[in-house]
Amino acid sequence: MTTVSHSRSLLDWYDRHARRLPWRVSPQDRNLGEVPDPYRIWLSEVMLQQTTVAAVKDYFEKFIRLWPAVEDLAMADEQDVMKAWAGLGYYSRARNLKKCAETVAREHDGRFPETEDALMGLPGIGPYTAAAIATIAFDRHAAVVDGNVERVLSRMFLIETPLPEAKPEIRARMGELTPHARPGDFAQAVMDLGATICTPRRPACGLCPWRENCAAQPANVAETLPRKAPKKKKPTRFGAAFVAIDEKSGAVLLRRRPPEGLLGGMTEVPGTEWAADFAGEAALDLAPFPADWTRRPGEVKHTFTHFHLRLAVYRADLTLARPPEGGWWSARTELHDEALPTVMRKVLAMALAADQGS
Repeated sequence: MTTVSHSRSLLDWYDRHARRLPWRVSPQDRNLGEVPDPYRIWLSEVMLQQTTVAAVKDYFEKFIRLWPAVEDLAMADEQDVMKAWAGLGYYSRARNLKKCAETVAREHDGRFPETEDALMGLPGIGPYTAAAIATIAFDRHAAVVDGNVERVLSRMFLIETPLPEAKPEIRARMGELTPHARPGDFAQAVMDLGATICTPRRPACGLCPWRENCAAQPANVAETLPRKAPKKKKPTRFGAAFVAIDEKSGAVLLRRRPPEGLLGGMTEVPGTEWAADFAGEAALDLAPFPADWTRRPGEVKHTFTHFHLRLAVYRADLTLARPPEGGWWSARTELHDEALPTVMRKVLAMALAADQGS
């Protein structure tokens, strides 16, 4: 089968089986004249990095309700953006999202550039995101390679070189396959193929439009591809978190993390530094202020990209005339709207468990 035939067969399949996604213009709608919205494509692609479609849908729809256009996001308060992003992880992306919106609104009159090179000049946009926006939003010819594409093409061409070393070869193959007509639909078609047919486990090869030309399927090695280099063992860091509760209102003491670094700009309860050599027995000496701190049973476990974290959780019920500098009291009913990362929500769940049902 020729490259053109490969493209045609997959596009025919996509026309029948394309996933309905809130940021996508379906082939049927495109035939009726609807065109992709670069703002929606950009927003979805940033959200989808290291995250699944199922996890992103609700966040995407929330952002679109709050900020329907890039100019709206540019004018938003950064803390409101962080609150709306809380739970998606990789919080530097949220900060760059705001910076990128401001740049597009201020320097490009609210219009995203159409080329990969120009797009990569925007905050937070790297090679993959630039290729995806250029191709899907503007039908520019580019090789769009995400995890689904890596899996499909590794199997299609029996690429046994482990990732990430195989990335250049996969990108080159994708560039060869991508047609100049409908390149955006083709990129989304390969993604859909990987998400629904050529899945990591038990791929549905009998339903695949490329099954007759897939090198991995007859070799019975599809589930072993793509190969990946062995992961390095993640170190473990330790620390303590201190949850202060106002005795009268039940409000929780919160503060904001420094703007740069891990979880930069997000909201947290007071706590210690996180370190491999953290001395747990000395945790109370590092409490934010004197109080009757009581340790909660167990510990919070959380995993970041580069390390595992284990936190001891302490709670104190008290009355303070005013919160410490930089802190504020947040009512229990308002906690869900705070810019709390997942690890802090775990901490609060442990600290407040005793109050459930009381």
